[in-house]
Amino acid sequence: MEEDELAAFRARWKQELTSKNEKPTLESAAPSYSSNLIGQRDSKKRYFEEFKGAREQNEACSALESNSCTEEAASSGGGGGGEKASDVEDQPQYVSIASSLLDGRTSPLLDRIEEERSRRKRQYHNMTDVYSRAQQQPQKKVKKDQEELVDLLIQDLNEVNDIPFFDVELPYELALKIFQYLDCTELGRCAQVSRAWRVLAEDGVLWFRMCTREGYHPDANVSDSPCWKSTLRDCRTSAKTVRSNWKNRVGSISQLQFELGKVLCDVSFCENFVLAGYTSGDVRLWDTLHWDSSASFLKANSLSVNTDPRPHVSHVQVNRTVAAAAYEDGCVDLWSTETGGEPIHHYQSPGRIQSLALSCDSPVLGSSSGPDVRLDRPDDCGYWRTTCQTQLPKTVDSLVLVPGRGQQQPLAVVAAAETVYLLDPRAEEPQTLHSVYGHPVTCVDASQSQVALGVKSTGWAMHDGGNKIHVYSLETGKMTVCVGSSPGDFTCINLRDSPAHLLVCGNKDRRVRVFDLRTGFSVASLYAHHLGVTSVQADDWKIVSGGGEGLVCVWEMRMGTKLWEMHNRHPVRRVRFNTSTLVTANIPNDKSPRGACITDDDLTAHRRHRGVICHYDFSEDVTSEDHILPICRSDYTENYGYNYNISLAVPYDRLSGSHPSH
Repeated sequence: MEEDELAAFRARWKQELTSKNEKPTLESAAPSYSSNLIGQRDSKKRYFEEFKGAREQNEACSALESNSCTEEAASSGGGGGGEKASDVEDQPQYVSIASSLLDGRTSPLLDRIEEERSRRKRQYHNMTDVYSRAQQQPQKKVKKDQEELVDLLIQDLNEVNDIPFFDVELPYELALKIFQYLDCTELGRCAQVSRAWRVLAEDGVLWFRMCTREGYHPDANVSDSPCWKSTLRDCRTSAKTVRSNWKNRVGSISQLQFELGKVLCDVSFCENFVLAGYTSGDVRLWDTLHWDSSASFLKANSLSVNTDPRPHVSHVQVNRTVAAAAYEDGCVDLWSTETGGEPIHHYQSPGRIQSLALSCDSPVLGSSSGPDVRLDRPDDCGYWRTTCQTQLPKTVDSLVLVPGRGQQQPLAVVAAAETVYLLDPRAEEPQTLHSVYGHPVTCVDASQSQVALGVKSTGWAMHDGGNKIHVYSLETGKMTVCVGSSPGDFTCINLRDSPAHLLVCGNKDRRVRVFDLRTGFSVASLYAHHLGVTSVQADDWKIVSGGGEGLVCVWEMRMGTKLWEMHNRHPVRRVRFNTSTLVTANIPNDKSPRGACITDDDLTAHRRHRGVICHYDFSEDVTSEDHILPICRSDYTENYGYNYNISLAVPYDRLSGSHPSH
């Protein structure tokens, strides 16, 4: 009730009570007070009848009421009963409404009910004592007792709306199920409500699920951390620091070099593994988390080792478990990333390997030699077997394995001239996804549910709209969207690593474009590289692109601005980054440069021909001494200059006897 309504209700109630007692006497005051008290006790009795633990107390109260009524009847000479009946009949309507509210009140709050029952019992005994004293002292006014009764009834009416929600006895599992839909901010607010809610809001399972949902520790268990709330806080703080380091180019930079006198042929990345092949026929594996891993040393098969000269490495691929390399003579070797050493699988193709593909999340190897396509995978015993081998009408240009298949049969997307096939080992013949005569496919990429194709326009039609990217659904085999209208050929597409509903691609017209596959419109168009874009990758806020001129650029997607860039001599063929690291590979076009003798002893003369692999780590503290260049670590105590340790200032100052500032 509002305050004005409550005051009016109390005034009206007092007026009616005083009107009934215009001529108060000791004989009539006691029965009237008794009748009101009996009515109040009857309503209390009906209120507590629904609960099991109140039977004995109710029976005791009823016996006490009957005794008090008998004594009142004996003292008043039988006149009190008639007054009681008349008082009950003359009750106003809102009094009956209040009684009905008290009669029908139910609640599952057992603890609160027990407290209310004990409070009312004490109040009942106090009122009984007051009544007995009123009989002994008839001179005391009844008006004060009437006001207390009015206040008691008003309090009971108000308690109908005062539901103590936070004390509800709810099963812990059900409450945890409700709390899992809250974010960090909402859980923090709920923890301030009560102790019970704080226990729920700080449950380890809730914070573990939130941590894995945001991408932190995806392979962890609940028991791996004593406090997942603090773990999530540390991960968010670290992610914020890494993001700031990305924008400001703060971190350590290192070059991965193996054969200083050989030319880099191909590079592949997967998480913390970097695999490189050289013109000497050697293959090197780096584990950026464990630099001293024994798996870094990969031996070639006996046929390649005994060949003189050894064939060049044409393609390399690596994932979490295996690493593969293809040679110019058609040999393919496969190693384990855990053990390294000798190859665990080897086969020979009749011709040169045109493309090599390795699934990023399952041990499935695909290769193509001319029009022949082959898929290999291990059986239950660990022995590698050929699961599919087919021949297409034309020479295969590119081969991509569909990720996310797990233990299912692998799917391969094969592009041959202007036709794109979907190769399934369970099907008898490959399924044709795209085929337009005279419009060859320039680049292909695949995600778990879609395939993106860069289609070249031949210019035969007047209004063909230029080069486009067609996106097909793997489930239906139909085209879902067609984006782009560029005068240049699309050179690279990254659909697998892009955010949801986004596609990033590079073109010969020197632009990096990001398309929204839901609407088909361009999200960003960046003028990046003057010799064309060769490699791209994007996440939810940044884009990393590589160009034919050897430039690596980092862009902020929302603003479309360049954050920073790095340059090396050769074209950037590979770009791969994760949360805190970036790996780039500058691979020369000419594997046998003219005028460079690989057998010379002076290896520094051929540095411009070798290519380079750069590893950027934005999570490390560059203020430590290990990450400072040698020229910056010079102590200036030597009297000669050699290499980077120049130290010319101190001897000059000693000879001149002047202050260094002079």
